Amino acid sequence: MTGKLFGTDGVRGLANTYPMTAEVALRLGAAAGRFFRRDGSSAHRVVIGKDTRLSGYMLENALTAGLTSTGMNVLLVGPMPTPAVGFLTRSMRADLGVMISASHNPHQDNGIKFFGPDGFKLSDAAEAEIEEMVEGEIIPAKPENIGRAKRIEDARGRYQEYAKTTFPAGLRLDGLKVVIDCANGAAYKAAPEVLWELGAEVIPVGVSPNGTNINHRVGSTHTETAAEAVVAHGAHVGICLDGDADRVMILDEHGRVADGDQIMALLAGRWADEGRLTGGALVATVMSNLGLERFLAARGLRLERTSVGDRNVVERMREGGFNLGGEQSGHIVMTDYATTGDGLIAGLQFLAEMVRSGKAASELTRNFETVPQLLKNVRFANGGRPLEAAAVQAVIAANEVRMQGRGRILIRASGTEPLIRVMAECEDAVFMTGVVDEIVAALEAVV
Repeated sequence: MTGKLFGTDGVRGLANTYPMTAEVALRLGAAAGRFFRRDGSSAHRVVIGKDTRLSGYMLENALTAGLTSTGMNVLLVGPMPTPAVGFLTRSMRADLGVMISASHNPHQDNGIKFFGPDGFKLSDAAEAEIEEMVEGEIIPAKPENIGRAKRIEDARGRYQEYAKTTFPAGLRLDGLKVVIDCANGAAYKAAPEVLWELGAEVIPVGVSPNGTNINHRVGSTHTETAAEAVVAHGAHVGICLDGDADRVMILDEHGRVADGDQIMALLAGRWADEGRLTGGALVATVMSNLGLERFLAARGLRLERTSVGDRNVVERMREGGFNLGGEQSGHIVMTDYATTGDGLIAGLQFLAEMVRSGKAASELTRNFETVPQLLKNVRFANGGRPLEAAAVQAVIAANEVRMQGRGRILIRASGTEPLIRVMAECEDAVFMTGVVDEIVAALEAVV
């Protein structure tokens, strides 16, 4: 095997192509088992969840074989949101949690994410050690010490009951008509059932997974279908999750989208008023809109910015003792409730505010005026390095000079797809568009 396995969020790639092959998954499972069984005891267990991709069956079986071959006992929970795997890992006193998912990516992709016994994603150092073991010799357990695999039939129910406890005990959703778009993904059963049990009239979208339709024209990255349902049914609000349900977008009663920045602004303001916002700060990434920063500053709150990626947000939250953070893309991290972004629980917090305030979703999703922001993606061949081209660097440098004092430019390679993301933010939308288009054109010429 060659090439680095772990990226910004676990191991990810095209299914049945390195590194998303059964062989690599088996070795990853064996290496992870070896990593967690270094003390030689036999009480170790691992929780494995997945989303609804066809390739999930293959990877689940391969991981199970690798883990049991080194003596780990495997608890299979089936299709389950990523945050539920973090919750169940901690709740079931497991040493390791594994989520098989490529999040918002199309069905052809898949990924493997690891959680530690505390329910948080593994550190970079732990992933590096496991990767080193993958490259080395995997020492199997003796025949009498091979692990067992067991399917946990009530795992989804455990998570659903926990999710409901995060909704205020004295409130109900009676009278609210809610569109819930599950992206044909991991929450296709859990999310509608939780909303119904809390009293909502539920209009489900994206709840018919077939192995290949996850995120296809549905979910948090394709909100048009849910928006149409909101308008057609006269719903009060729409909640759009992604394929593994760790992201959320909110739709108001007119079908207009509110991204993670607006949701975080609402929660930060509410929690600050209640004295619940620890450290007087919200943690978000460099992608979050300047309007959010201004909104917080006007209330005497801070915006702590990190590099892109929910792992970076969580790391800063844990370092600083903050309890609210997230990403514009819809990861809303509330460490009072979950160890990673949880789209369903974030949606429940928004619904609770609707019930408490008696306000329409449109009033709660326009907390600040956004500064014009434009993001364009340039796809390149795997292994390419278009940002290193001299012509591209020259165009970027020239436009950074032009943008000084007027706004900002952020250019980065995606950590999960072969994309270069070009983002600019500026009060002058026409000028901003010209800057982005010029950089994109330089990248496309190299690609």
